[in-house]
Amino acid sequence: MIAHGIRHNRGQFGLQLLMVFLVGLTIGMTRTVLPALAESEFGLANDQFFLLTTFVVVFGLVKAVMNLFAGKLSDRYGRKQVLLWGWLVALPIPLLLLYAQNWWWVVAATVLLGFNQGLAWSMALNSKLDLAHAHQKGLVNGLNEFSGYAAVGLAGLLTAYFASLWGAKESLSILSAIVIITGLGLTFFWVKDTMSWAKLHHQTANTNAVNTEQMTLSQLFRFASLQHPQLIALNQAGLVEKFTDAIVWIFLPVFFLSQSLSLIEASGIIAIYGVVWGASQLITGVLSDKIGRKVLIVWGMWLCGLGVLALPLTSAVWLWSIESAIIGIGMAMLYPNLGAAVADISPAQQRASLLGIYRFWRDLGYAIGALLMGILAQWSQDLLMPFWLVGTSMLLSGWWVKIAFNDAKE
Repeated sequence: MIAHGIRHNRGQFGLQLLMVFLVGLTIGMTRTVLPALAESEFGLANDQFFLLTTFVVVFGLVKAVMNLFAGKLSDRYGRKQVLLWGWLVALPIPLLLLYAQNWWWVVAATVLLGFNQGLAWSMALNSKLDLAHAHQKGLVNGLNEFSGYAAVGLAGLLTAYFASLWGAKESLSILSAIVIITGLGLTFFWVKDTMSWAKLHHQTANTNAVNTEQMTLSQLFRFASLQHPQLIALNQAGLVEKFTDAIVWIFLPVFFLSQSLSLIEASGIIAIYGVVWGASQLITGVLSDKIGRKVLIVWGMWLCGLGVLALPLTSAVWLWSIESAIIGIGMAMLYPNLGAAVADISPAQQRASLLGIYRFWRDLGYAIGALLMGILAQWSQDLLMPFWLVGTSMLLSGWWVKIAFNDAKE
């Protein structure tokens, strides 16, 4: 019997949580290790900041485009089919990393990683939203992001550890192959398509949702990006918050290694960010269902901005660890609740598409943020300039959301 609710659908819901955990592991393995390998394995000099950002730029572009179309693809072909495509496209990644002859092999692998993330992560979230009650959106987003980003943090630390035992390229290849094959097998044999649950949602009117039933994807994109003030504010906040994750991914490992930390020490500090981010979302997602999205989003943006600005001003491991945790808490406050706020405004029939548009802008932030940071660091030859850019951008973006929602229902 098809009925909504996490408890009622706990088997499939748990399986979809495992899916996003595996997707998080896949991307988390590239944290810390790849930036550290840029010079030692692929010959990038310390001052080649722009070239260092290329793998995140292409990842962000590909994932953004996949996010935009994943919702429509899943409406046409089903959630499970798109999830399968996400795992299938990832199959060459381990071989590309193992046999990489130069940095462009890494860039090619991250192109496929972008496809995997855009398709698989999107479908894991949409499927859980389909299965849950409408009033559980904050909880769903919190559980989803907890599972995914706890995996991101743990994978970075584990890969750094195994890199010290097996070698960096070998550890990346072996671990990623295990995760990708597991995700593909579980999806093929056990995951159910949740389109029937999505149709059941559509039968219940959403009085807080905008009327977008007759809009095409291009019309929805224009509406969400240029016409609806709250959606515009949420989309820009999603884009800017990825600046924070991009600096953690690209420049934080390089910064810590330049401060004479070992790869495992740097990975440990960065893992604090990911694990705190993931675990805190168990609280912040549910909390937003009770107190509203705006206050958590705005203060989350500001905490992240202040934490990023503090990093280059300190020089002790314990302080960096605290700052990493602060940034993780800020991300936990804003990240699941940006998506939940978009879902609040979206009718069930168009929710996947409007969430896809939001995730397009959000993950385009990887590309735009990495590009801006790379250009700024290359021009100034100063590793600290990206920190000032990201911190300031987060503070200003939080103000935009605050102003946009002042006269709106939360």
